This record gives sequence, structure tokens and C-alpha cells, in this order.
Amino acid sequence: MTNILLALVDGSTYSKSVCDHAAWAAGRMQAGVDLLHVLDRNAGADKSDLSGSIALGARTALLEELSSLDEQRAKLLQQKGRAILDDARAIIEKAGQKVVGAHLRQGEIVETVIEQEGPASMIMIGKRGEEADFASLRLGAHLERFIRSSHKPVFVASRAFKPINTVIVAFDGGASSQRVVDHIARNPLFAGLKIDLVTVGQKNRDTEKAQEDAKAILTGAGLETETTIIAGQPDEVLGKRVEDCGSCLVAMGAYGHSRIRAFVLGSTTSEMLRSCKAPVLLMR
Repeated sequence: MTNILLALVDGSTYSKSVCDHAAWAAGRMQAGVDLLHVLDRNAGADKSDLSGSIALGARTALLEELSSLDEQRAKLLQQKGRAILDDARAIIEKAGQKVVGAHLRQGEIVETVIEQEGPASMIMIGKRGEEADFASLRLGAHLERFIRSSHKPVFVASRAFKPINTVIVAFDGGASSQRVVDHIARNPLFAGLKIDLVTVGQKNRDTEKAQEDAKAILTGAGLETETTIIAGQPDEVLGKRVEDCGSCLVAMGAYGHSRIRAFVLGSTTSEMLRSCKAPVLLMR
């Protein structure tokens, strides 16, 4: 199987949603799902020296005990990681899709994922990780940096899966949004879905022409496409569009390295990821 989706699972609330979305996408794309769980070597690490002020003999005994506890913790994390992968496999196989691999890796999360993404046609990840604060709109600690580093389309799963019938394309006429349109036109993931091509800005001949060209590509691929130009703030307009739609996927270009400092996403992308209740597909 040459078409592979790489799904990142971490035991968070979002993990089941990632698996459900991966199974949905795999069925439409006739793809296999490659599962990845990363044990972050820095997660929860205690950097303090608990033995520094203890007498020598007791200090040696304490160091041995701490070492033993570290070994036990590492074993438990390995067992937890394997259990997470087993659960993810069960969800995807129950949906009738094929799991082509289940990998347990240790390392810095973003670097490890980038090393693993090579054969994948799309990366699937949850908006927030296991340590997320759901009372806030803070993104997962690694999400923004991961999206910036990945060379593949990144599918950011919403908190719960809903069958998708509409794709809202945030289209500004730029290079990344043009790539989104081309990707949608070529990818069987979008076959039979309604395409809602939305430009946030002023209506003029340039925006109308850009939309007409994009619509021609999409309709030429057999996709039912509607176009809209709306004035306002992009995140507010698109957020309202998502609410009105109810069951959709947002597809948008991400950001350019030349314009944005490291670790900071473009404002529209960042706000959509924080507040959008629908899954978001991002392309650079």
C-alpha cells in the first residue's frame, strides 16, 4: 500500500478523534494508517537534585532508589505507549481500515515526527495533547512548531469526529491557498464533498477572477463548488461559516517562513486552530 496516513496518538482526549478521522480519511483515500506514539524524553522530567544536602551514606542509598524509580517510570511509560497504540489500532480496524504500522519512539516529539513522516501523504494530529488545559484556548505545546516544520499536509483533528460533508476552503489567492485548491482537486479524500470557497476581503475584479479560476479547477475535477467573498476579520468570518455549516472540514494555507518569526503562526491560522470547532487541514 503506497498511500499512507501518519496518525499521532498520545492518550489525550483528542487521540480517539485522530483515529476516527484517520479511519474516515483512509476509507476515502484507500490508504493505510501508520500509528506513532512518541515518548518525549523531556516530559515530566524532574531537574532538581533531591540528594544534594544529604549525608554521603544516605545520599548513595537515595541515588540508588531514585535510579530504580526512574527505571520503573520508563517501563511504565513504555507499557502505556504500547497500550495507546493497541487502542488506536483497535479503533481503526473496527472501522474496517488497515493499520500498516504502530511505532513507539522516544525523543523530542517534533523532530521524531518529522523523521517518521517521509512515506506519509498526510499527517493527522490532535489540536491539544495529553497535558492540555481545556479551560483555555492554548494550543498543544508542540502543535504550532510541528505544523511549521512538516513538509506534508497536516490534518488537525477537532475534539470529536463528525461525518464531513462540506469543505470550507479559506482562499486568499496566494500561493499556499492555490496549492490547497490543487490538492483538493487531485485527492480522492474530497470526492463527493461540497466545496465552499470563501475569500475574506473586499469584492473586486482581482478577487473575483482568482475565485473564478479556483472554481474552474475544482469543478473540472467534478466537485460541486460555491464561491463567496465576505468582508471582515478572517478568523471571525470563517468561524461563523463553520458554525453555520455544522459538519465540515476547513482547508487553508498556513504561513510563509519569510514573514513570520520561528514558532509563531500567521494570525488567521493561529486563531482558527485555537477557536475552530471543526477539523482543519493545513498546507504550506
